[in-house]
Amino acid sequence: MRELETSRLDLRYIRESDTQRIYECWASDKDVAKFLTWNAHESIEQTKEYMSYVLKEYNKQDCYRWGIALKSTGELIGMIDVVGYHNGAPVVGYCSGKAYWGNGYMTEALSAVVKELFENGYDTIVIEAADENIASNKVILKNGFKLVAAREEALSEQNPDMIVKINSYRLYKHNPRED
Repeated sequence: MRELETSRLDLRYIRESDTQRIYECWASDKDVAKFLTWNAHESIEQTKEYMSYVLKEYNKQDCYRWGIALKSTGELIGMIDVVGYHNGAPVVGYCSGKAYWGNGYMTEALSAVVKELFENGYDTIVIEAADENIASNKVILKNGFKLVAAREEALSEQNPDMIVKINSYRLYKHNPRED
């Protein structure tokens, strides 16, 4: 994994020194976590535990995880990473602080990550979003992903009673033949 750059953003490695910023900017925010698979952190201790996991993951060859920082200030505003693999295809997830929503930052970051994953030999990229998360679905569609399925299920293991419609998207390096 290498660090990436866009016109307004630096996509860089997460560092232990980012822990407080991550907690304050998005990890502790219930609005940010509303449609994510994890609950908002109740304490900085939860974020420290999470960071221990995040930093260890960088030792894995298939780890793709970036902090999203504004070039203009260096301020960390979010994260984007491969959260898993589906039939060998990377599954991308992302989040950012509420103060940075609606500025096109995530669309820009996702575009750079898509390009990087294709350059690293992947032919397909997977991303999913809760149907109610209108903004995230727009980010995905702006990056050329196609809706391939939707299903009703629990948002996460932590919220088994919260049943939502999950939209599943794919982006192919080369358009598959239409049958």
